[in-house]
Amino acid sequence: MRVLSKNIFSINTPIVLRPVIVIILYHFHPKAMEAEKASLIPKRRDISRTKSSAHDELHSFRSWLRWMCVDQSTGYTFCLSWLVFIVFTIVIPTLSHFYLACSDCDNRHARPHDSHVQLSLSTMATLSFLCLSRFVRVYGLRRFLFFDKLCNESDTVRKGYTEQLDSSLKILFIFVAPCFTAEAAYKIWWYSSGATAIPFLGNAMVSDAVACTLELASWLYRTVVFFLVCVLFRLICHLQILRLQDFAKVFHVDSDVEDVLREHLRIRRHLHIISHRYRVFILWALILVTISQFTSLLDTTRSTADLSIFKTGELALVSVSLLAGIMILLRCATRITHKAQGVTCLAAKWHVCATIESFDPPDIDTETPPMGVLTNQVFSHDASASDNDDAGSEDELDSTKLIPAYARSTISFQKRQALVTYFENNRAGITVFGFMLDRTSLHTIVMIEMSLVLWLLGKTVGIS
Repeated sequence: MRVLSKNIFSINTPIVLRPVIVIILYHFHPKAMEAEKASLIPKRRDISRTKSSAHDELHSFRSWLRWMCVDQSTGYTFCLSWLVFIVFTIVIPTLSHFYLACSDCDNRHARPHDSHVQLSLSTMATLSFLCLSRFVRVYGLRRFLFFDKLCNESDTVRKGYTEQLDSSLKILFIFVAPCFTAEAAYKIWWYSSGATAIPFLGNAMVSDAVACTLELASWLYRTVVFFLVCVLFRLICHLQILRLQDFAKVFHVDSDVEDVLREHLRIRRHLHIISHRYRVFILWALILVTISQFTSLLDTTRSTADLSIFKTGELALVSVSLLAGIMILLRCATRITHKAQGVTCLAAKWHVCATIESFDPPDIDTETPPMGVLTNQVFSHDASASDNDDAGSEDELDSTKLIPAYARSTISFQKRQALVTYFENNRAGITVFGFMLDRTSLHTIVMIEMSLVLWLLGKTVGIS
């Protein structure tokens, strides 16, 4: 019946006879009519988030997120993730501060700055966890990391982005491992040398081991969650840098202005998406880290403050860890903004080279050679090539070499000028509520944050 209905409702069927055929179908086979009615209704486009399959390129990364209890793809992992977050971010730091701070300990084992340490780490971990939960729940891991868009990219971009994904966990380990080693050494010394002054239940050594393990696990969890969001931002920015470097190749081949404009608009749209997703995290991370540094300085610069490396070493370690995460965010945002704005210089250079080559070569048989011939004899093209022999770090966006004007025969001067004008008035990059994160803003923020941290290190561990 379904095959018959498809043949009846073909294009060749007259429109007048279709109502009669519908009545006949409904009389003999009502289910067939319902199927036909459902087929005539346009299907609603699926607007749900893109889900990752179980055995794609994100399989190992998703397994690591599940092991860290930050995966919220199912109901079970969602409840487990929030349970682990509450325990390691709120419960254990609270118990550690009120029951293990040891207010009646000796001078070396007292922890007067423990409240600043716990609040700073827990606040940043809460912000990171909430943002990461929203990213994974709303967009899905595959869509959030732009893996659903890699099918439209070149092989170079796909290969480079996959390699960067594999090395992201190594980068996370590089930042977390030194800080965790220093924290573990301090906690082990504190528990092993001051065990008698701490309230225990039962065996003292077992209580020491359990309390030390729980505190280290809480510290590691909060630090990893914060650095994970920063490393994911670095990964996404690296994809856009690869795309910009691949986009720069359009000026070295015979490309059409419309194709160049469409590709640049696509890159700008993705940069706008990244800025929109991360703007809350970047802004609040800067505010919270700055407040943490100011309060730490006010606490350590008091006239009655008793400073030593045993009391303030943990405070300095937390400040350095938070500053490292902020530097990851700012450096990646500034770098991609610099690359995106470098497209304007590349397009202007391409326009100049194409304009110069569009003129006919001068007649060198005349009695007095024109000025252009004399200039070319003085400034040869080989000299510019020899000057760039040592510029090994330059890429397509930062190259100072001349661009061969392949498109001078197909693209007019007006189209090239319009494209350059568009680039000059539509600068792309990472923004935070309309504020561009470029090198000027980076220098200002780094100067403020580094001044606070160096001042704090000078007061705590003697580094200035």
